[in-house]
Amino acid sequence: GRECNASYLDREDPDFPVCLEQTVLVWIPLGFLWLCAPWHLLSLLTLLVSLTCLYLSPQLVVSLLFLTAIAGLAVTLGEDYGPNKDPSSTTKHPGVYYANPVLYAVTWILVLLCQEGVRRRERAVDSSTLFLFWSVLVLCDIFPFQTLLREALRQGEISNVPRFCLFYISFGLELIALLLSANPEAGAAFLSRITFNWLNSMVTKGYKRPLVQEDMWDLNEAESTAYINQHFQHFMQSELGAARVRFQAQLKKKPGDKAQEEAFQNGLSNGLGKGISQDVLMMVRKEEEKKKKKDKKKEEENYPNSWLITTIYKTFKWILIESALFKLLQDLLAFASPQLLKLMVSFIQDKSRYAWEGYLYAVLLLAVALLQSLFLQQYFQRCFVLGMKVRTAIMAAVYKKALVVSNDTRKESTVGETVNLMSADAQRFNEVTNFIHLLWSCPLQIILAIVFLWLELGPSVLAGLAVMVLMVPINGLLATKARNIQVKIMKFKDKRLKIMNEVLNGIKILKLYAWEPSFQAQVESIRGQELNVMKNFAYLSSVSTFIFTCAPALVSLATFAVFVGVSSENVLTAEKAFTSISLFNILRFPLAMLPMLIAAIVQTTVSKRRLEKFLGGEDLDSGIVQHDSSFSTFIIRIHSCSSAQCVSLDIKPGRLVAVVGAVGSGKSSLMSALLGEMHSTKGFINIQGSLAFVPQQAWIQNATLRDNILFGSPHEERRFQEVIQACALGPDLELLAGGDLTEIGEKGINLSGGQKQRVSLARAAYSQADIYLLDDPLSAVDSHVGKHLFDKVIGPSGLLKDKTRILVTHGVSFLPFVDEIVVLQDGVVTEIGSYNSLRASRGAFSEFLDTVAYRYTDTVDIELIPEREDTQPDSPLEDTVSVTLKRENSIRRSQRNGSKSLLLQKSLKPENADESKKGQRLIEKETMETGQVKFSVFLQYLRAMGWGYAVTVFLLYFTQNVAFIGQNLWLSDWTNDAVEYYNRTYPSWKRDTRVGVFGALGVVQGLFVFLGTLSLANASVAASRILHSRLLNNILRVPMLFFDTTPIGRVVNRFAKDIFTVDEAIPQSFRSWVLCLLGVLGTLFVICLATPFFTIVIVPLALVYYFVQRFYVATSRQLRRLDSVSRSPIYSHFSETVSGLSVIRAYGHQERFLKHNEITIDENLKSVYPWIVSNRWLAIRLEFLGNLVVFFAALFAVISRDSLDSGLVGLSISYALNVTQTLNWLVRMTSELETNIVAVERVSEYSEIENEAQWVNNTRPPEKWPEEGRLQFKNYKVRYRPGLDLVLHGITCDIGSTEKIGIVGRTGAGKSSLTNCLFRIIEAAEGHILIDDIDISTIGLHDLRNRLTIIPQDPVLFSGTLRMNLDPFDKFSDEDIWRVLELSHLKDYVAGLQEGLQHEVAEGGENLSVGQRQLLCLARALLRKSRILILDEATAAVDLETDNLIQNTIRKEFSHCTVLTIAHRLHSIMDSSRVMVLDAGKIVEIDSPSNLLKKQGHFYAMAKDAGITIEDITVL
Repeated sequence: GRECNASYLDREDPDFPVCLEQTVLVWIPLGFLWLCAPWHLLSLLTLLVSLTCLYLSPQLVVSLLFLTAIAGLAVTLGEDYGPNKDPSSTTKHPGVYYANPVLYAVTWILVLLCQEGVRRRERAVDSSTLFLFWSVLVLCDIFPFQTLLREALRQGEISNVPRFCLFYISFGLELIALLLSANPEAGAAFLSRITFNWLNSMVTKGYKRPLVQEDMWDLNEAESTAYINQHFQHFMQSELGAARVRFQAQLKKKPGDKAQEEAFQNGLSNGLGKGISQDVLMMVRKEEEKKKKKDKKKEEENYPNSWLITTIYKTFKWILIESALFKLLQDLLAFASPQLLKLMVSFIQDKSRYAWEGYLYAVLLLAVALLQSLFLQQYFQRCFVLGMKVRTAIMAAVYKKALVVSNDTRKESTVGETVNLMSADAQRFNEVTNFIHLLWSCPLQIILAIVFLWLELGPSVLAGLAVMVLMVPINGLLATKARNIQVKIMKFKDKRLKIMNEVLNGIKILKLYAWEPSFQAQVESIRGQELNVMKNFAYLSSVSTFIFTCAPALVSLATFAVFVGVSSENVLTAEKAFTSISLFNILRFPLAMLPMLIAAIVQTTVSKRRLEKFLGGEDLDSGIVQHDSSFSTFIIRIHSCSSAQCVSLDIKPGRLVAVVGAVGSGKSSLMSALLGEMHSTKGFINIQGSLAFVPQQAWIQNATLRDNILFGSPHEERRFQEVIQACALGPDLELLAGGDLTEIGEKGINLSGGQKQRVSLARAAYSQADIYLLDDPLSAVDSHVGKHLFDKVIGPSGLLKDKTRILVTHGVSFLPFVDEIVVLQDGVVTEIGSYNSLRASRGAFSEFLDTVAYRYTDTVDIELIPEREDTQPDSPLEDTVSVTLKRENSIRRSQRNGSKSLLLQKSLKPENADESKKGQRLIEKETMETGQVKFSVFLQYLRAMGWGYAVTVFLLYFTQNVAFIGQNLWLSDWTNDAVEYYNRTYPSWKRDTRVGVFGALGVVQGLFVFLGTLSLANASVAASRILHSRLLNNILRVPMLFFDTTPIGRVVNRFAKDIFTVDEAIPQSFRSWVLCLLGVLGTLFVICLATPFFTIVIVPLALVYYFVQRFYVATSRQLRRLDSVSRSPIYSHFSETVSGLSVIRAYGHQERFLKHNEITIDENLKSVYPWIVSNRWLAIRLEFLGNLVVFFAALFAVISRDSLDSGLVGLSISYALNVTQTLNWLVRMTSELETNIVAVERVSEYSEIENEAQWVNNTRPPEKWPEEGRLQFKNYKVRYRPGLDLVLHGITCDIGSTEKIGIVGRTGAGKSSLTNCLFRIIEAAEGHILIDDIDISTIGLHDLRNRLTIIPQDPVLFSGTLRMNLDPFDKFSDEDIWRVLELSHLKDYVAGLQEGLQHEVAEGGENLSVGQRQLLCLARALLRKSRILILDEATAAVDLETDNLIQNTIRKEFSHCTVLTIAHRLHSIMDSSRVMVLDAGKIVEIDSPSNLLKKQGHFYAMAKDAGITIEDITVL
């Protein structure tokens, strides 16, 4: 029975021959299963799991199937050898009838075993192989199914009843088994895995409400940081080891190689591509300069190299191979569609063919497209997860390395650069890994496409190809141009942000001096230059868009023109034309991607080098410090030679040893050596016991105060309280809103220097170590606090009295109380002994004492700061708000990321306490936008663009689309000529018209896109200009209150990231969005034109599309936000770790920090992973829709094929094949546009904050006002913010002209608030201030602030010239300026500078000493010559001579002015005419100093504290 015959297919209702159904179609699924079975059977060896009904039901079905197979065998046997066998027929059934049931029986037993095996694997999900087996089986059985049915229907009876029944019973059972195997309860089942259905729950949740971090699922073990890192480290060690060996071998040869150096240089300069952040640019530039300075002396490759890539490959090779397979299948399938399209077109041309062929092609098109989608999504899923894993591995490796890296390696790069390794470079690897397979896939696609095109059109393909190849260098040229412009834009951006940063940091000063307009003009001018460059960039990109749009038209034009021109035999048929067009469409992608990929890889090699250099660097030698317990008497023994030259030192347990010496004598080096951070040349260090270390600069983590002190130790309340009291932190805790649970900002931003130092000391005291290394912890605190700390913690009767303590100190006062003093000089120990013995020996120590004593002769007031122990020991805090007021100016916050808002949380306070603190909460949490962006924001952006522009852009793009459709319709018309002139010669005039019009339409498209892009560029630049100006204008007019409650980083972020988005991202995504939208509409239009039936399907498809899109956008947007919010803690934790390395190592907490890092990265991955999957979830749904579009286009073409011409069908299907990608893009673009448009929202949020009073208003004071300088306060009350208590409770006093008033009072008494009120930094709650009888609240702010002068506490300078710092508006002549410089004792210094007044001041005045900065502020005041001067004394004692200079100058120069001095040291105001004593916002006493002392009130008590008596005053 094997007469298989072609005749089966040549009829109206084709069918497969029976023999085929009985053999091939049975063997395919069975063979598949047999191949996969061994893998499942392996897991049978594992242990048993409990039975469930879920598991038993498939087993039951399979058992029944087994029985049917046996029955089938029995029937065959019965028919052949049974008693009722018809003796006349000698024919027996062919062997197949025996073989198949046996095969089936064996197979079912296998399936039983396999299902058992699957169940035994831990975390069993159903097996994909089994699911595929069932589906293939059912598919193959459908053919005999319909054969048997047809046969029965034709004959009108069933010929072989038992066989018929058995077949349908087994078919039913197979269907049941298929349904059972697609069971979702078993975990993410196979179907759900390939369609990403398992994400549905998250997507719906995200649609109902914005997702939060808690909604994220836990990671699988294989995706967690710890697991990835462990694998990566395992391979990295072996690879790095091998590389080090190679490196050593190379060093022996050591040839000087110039060429490599050159290559490295070029590599770096090429790295300035588009996607690199500014810091990387800055770094690369710095690196190049450094390199050039070294004059290429050094070898380039002075570190083990080329091991990173192999490590990554070995770690992740399985995912790589898997994804490569998927990609290969997808690439091959991509070329099936054009071939099917060709068959389809020829089918429609030939009306004599059977209809089933058409349906078959339609179904095949759908099947191929579906398979292609599934493979592609699996490939993308794997690649993106791989990218994520690579990034994770690199981040974890960098972090781990940073904890053990030796100091030499660490010093080679700044903290910022190291953080960059983790952020920028890891990210770059991530991006390249995503697309790494394109390296082989692009060439493959190109070759295949050319082969197929050659088959279609012969050699004339080369013409089209030539055009494509020519595009590449043109694009390259444009790209380099664009890159240069990009670098320029970055320069301006950096410059603008630098100024903005300064303006925001010094905003208080700008307000006090009324200098805002000058700075606004500066920023605006830079912004103007930046926008001009941006416009050039936009023009350039519109040229490249023009080329890109023209490319496909030009390519097809060239090809077709050459094709019809070469010989008159060549006729363009519909099959040829549209097959080639869809092949060209396939070609566009790899050709566009390759250059981009190569550029990305070049950039990644730069990253690879930097990572290899860092990860391959030296580790800290852990053997320097020994822990040998045989030296019983000495707990620390040093005998070593290193940079602290030869030091021999033995220290007994329980001693307090002070280390003294001049600056640079090696005290800190000694500490480092003890910590094992120095490089020892010879000798040894032996330490018994654990260490605790207090560094010179306190290192504070961004955590609660309690966590900073506990530092990973368990919390014991009693010990904790003891430590806090001893370290004098009690009063501070009362001031902080949340007590010990107050969150400390980054780098301890909301603590004063002294507080930080005390927290650092408390951390050590709490840790209960054996040895304490204290590196000058007492320098940052006031002297009486220092005394307290010494008594209570460090000294002979302190908390640590039984421990070994090594104290580096500059304070002479504590030396008499220590057990032993070590004197260092130039890195050598010169003397060791007790205080008295050293004093007597008259050596280096007594010299040291003399110099110190000499320095301190005129500094009596060091000890006498009028501050009581019980208020707050150092750095006066008015109230929680003005803390930051003060700190704001002095601390440079380079917080790059505004979202890490430093919250001073009152996290765990009881609720009622919360109410009272409503106003105390310093920093409000940044609002994270959630939900859908309002339509009004889009309108706002369009308004900023200008409506005219917006409409023009849309129209131009629309026309372009029309031209595009027109061109293709023309093409389909052209192909119909082939039918018309069949077997006749083709007239050449017709040919020329066809080619000409085709080309013209192509060029017209390009032209319109060019014009559209140009006008869009102009429009978006206009919008950027308007939005930025508004923002800047408003921010400078916002009341000071806003800056106290908003971290600067957040405001800077608006100017940096959000304006960047408005400048670059929005125009880009807006353009893409418009083009995509029009593209989709055009496609649908063409399909409807070709097959009018199609309109029926559009509505349901559109609805589904809309819902998928809404669901996706809601979820994806929130996941992106969560990603960026959870990413910043990784970097901030890392930079924190790098800056606190010595502390972490000293306490031995590396493991804990590694763990913490893993947790932070995991938190981030939790939102990245669903984001990757959500993209796949969307893509597979959209591609399914797109595939349906293709299917319906084909189907309707078949249905109505009698009324169609082949050209239109080809057109509509080739369009439909393209629609999938466009749909995908449209959703991406919509979501990107929505994400980006949020920036407009954020910018406009800050453009609409309430302003302070007008700068200038109608009631202007007279020119010369204030002539007298009289001040009157009338029942003046003020509060910092609505909802807070009053700070000043009704102040009333008169200050006459030229009086000198001293204002004193405890911390928080309201001294600074008084100046803030005079300048109307805060507005009155009630009452008035009159200056020369004019109420200050009636005039404009600038009129007021310009007429008052203040010398602020912290001297704030701006980067720019010296001259600009004194006179930003250029009002004064150079002579005036030189005069005031002379008066402020700066003339000699400035005259000595090369540029004189044009000398550039660094950011924050870094390149001047603090004293010089103070003097410059004095010069500013002298320059303004106003009648009222407010002098806010610097808190910390600046060096005393500067202080005296300033005091004397003020006495001389401002004798004719009214001077208010806010004093922190009573000495300076003993000579004032009157002293005002404030307490809790009221004036308690006001009189001349001598009267107040006699009165024996508040003032007397303060003076007594400061050790001032009436006698002192008479001396003065």
